[in-house]
Amino acid sequence: MPGLDLVATFLEVYRTGSLSAAAERLGVSQPAVTGQLARLEEQLGARLFVRSRRGAEPTERAVALATQVGLHVDGLRAALGPADEAPAVRGLVRLGGAAELMTVRVLPALAPLVAQGLQVRVALGLGDELLAALAAGHLDLVVSSVRPRQDAVVATPLVDEEFLLVGPASLAHTVDPVRLAADPVAALSHLPLVAYAEELPIVRRYWRSEFGRRPPNTTSLVVPDLRAVLAAVIAGAGVSVLPRYLVAPALESGQVVQLHQPEAPPLNTLYLAVRRDAPPSQALAAVHARLTQAAAEWGSL
Repeated sequence: MPGLDLVATFLEVYRTGSLSAAAERLGVSQPAVTGQLARLEEQLGARLFVRSRRGAEPTERAVALATQVGLHVDGLRAALGPADEAPAVRGLVRLGGAAELMTVRVLPALAPLVAQGLQVRVALGLGDELLAALAAGHLDLVVSSVRPRQDAVVATPLVDEEFLLVGPASLAHTVDPVRLAADPVAALSHLPLVAYAEELPIVRRYWRSEFGRRPPNTTSLVVPDLRAVLAAVIAGAGVSVLPRYLVAPALESGQVVQLHQPEAPPLNTLYLAVRRDAPPSQALAAVHARLTQAAAEWGSL
């Protein structure tokens, strides 16, 4: 297993983009940095940097390693340093994602980094639009609900969203449990739908996954914000399919009821996407690592 000194040296090179700059920050000679990198590459069995006119350009293996270990190494430095000295996270990250996920999970997870000096600018929107902005260089990182297909983008799976069919108790009482078990589409067909879009993207996917067909239900209300969808469902406007992370408090308080219990709940994988040619950045690496760590704590959404 590589030692902390080798990993720390690697991070300095990754974040500065230069062996000489890393050596200056570490207070050692450039040959010492070169030697430590060579030892780390030998232990990992992979090349981490490619020399170019722009400096030391990280390979994909280096990007993956930096996002995995960066925040942990910074945490160790903070723990072993002076008690009143918090690690600084400098720089700006332009972050994109869905409004609901950003509000409920992503931005709260990044608050400690902001307190350490990180600057974040957030763009809210749909996955395809945000990925196009990322590929064009307008964003640095996207939490995407769709798997990126662009050659210019590198993505890693972050966490799975779990979707539930929910409604208010007043409507749940109108569903015959015997009929629901025998013919769920028919048993649920009288319930009005509250949807995110006219095409019913989330609701339709649930019906097709669980029941093998599109919903025949009437759509009572369409609003392009899942938080508003939930509010309408709670108020009695209809039923909908929502991610567990958003609907969990309403379920626990009894404001909504889960109408259908699938054997395996429908899932959608969220991805962390960055540009393949993104320059080394301590701020971006810290955000990537923090969200990866937070997702491990969430388990699923």
